Amino acid sequence: MSSIAASAATPREGARVLIAACLAATWLVWGSTYLAIKWALVSFPPFFQMGTRFAVAGVLLGAWAWGRGARWPDARQWTSASVLGLLMLGGGYGLTAVAAAEVASGLVVSFIAVVPAMVSLAQLPYGVRPGRAEWAGIALGLAGIVALSAGQGWSASTLGLLAITGACVTWSVGTVWAKHGLPGGRALALAPGAMGYASQMLAGGAMLVAASALAGEAPHWPTPASVDVRALACWAYLVVAGSLMGFTAYMVLLERAGAALASSYSYVNPVVGMALGVTLGGEVISAGEWAAAAVVLVGVVLLLRGNRPA
Repeated sequence: MSSIAASAATPREGARVLIAACLAATWLVWGSTYLAIKWALVSFPPFFQMGTRFAVAGVLLGAWAWGRGARWPDARQWTSASVLGLLMLGGGYGLTAVAAAEVASGLVVSFIAVVPAMVSLAQLPYGVRPGRAEWAGIALGLAGIVALSAGQGWSASTLGLLAITGACVTWSVGTVWAKHGLPGGRALALAPGAMGYASQMLAGGAMLVAASALAGEAPHWPTPASVDVRALACWAYLVVAGSLMGFTAYMVLLERAGAALASSYSYVNPVVGMALGVTLGGEVISAGEWAAAAVVLVGVVLLLRGNRPA
């Protein structure tokens, strides 16, 4: 009996470790990418930066999956990858790039904290209703983010606000469709495993590069003589840490855990960004801002309790 129990417990423990590792990647790694994006903009225009990072990450992940015996996606799987790539990468990342050029970065990061609430609302037609702990976590997280960003100023252009709103909406819709399929029950079937994530990165990356060309950005690879060394290092970091690790971890969380838990990164990322600002940017954080960060973390704990069965 003990051996049977041990063998049954092992997959469960492995799933818990995997989810914990993916949460760490989305919370901590993605939290560090905002500073990397800002530094990379010195040499890499917004759409070009994000499009090339996902295209390169998609090639690397796809080659790795193909080398391990994965099949190349078929036409239907490419269609699904294109739909999700358009929403989550083309819309989510592309419109965030527009907002970053128009709005203060602190406002952009803070506004993204509405994603868990949008995801919860978008799941209602699928019969997924948050429990009390999840709603409390969402409310506390939003309250903490508002308090955290109160001292940063909320003056912004209309274009910037519309862009970041559109980014949150498209990302949230893409998240829910990736988890539950299209309204009406039609599934969006990606290729299994890593090849599916790679195809989504390739499709979304191609759309962002096309948007770069349409926006008039320089669609060429900067030469070593013209690129800032720190900007190039940040771009490489975004390829590996932001796309290969962070985005892949997010997609795994969508498959293995609830969408609300997967989107909890949007509460933790501003806190991580604040910590990096203190340690790397020499910024001074007030006692009130640290208290707001504590409220955010309490909200995350409630989200975790609400998603305990997953």
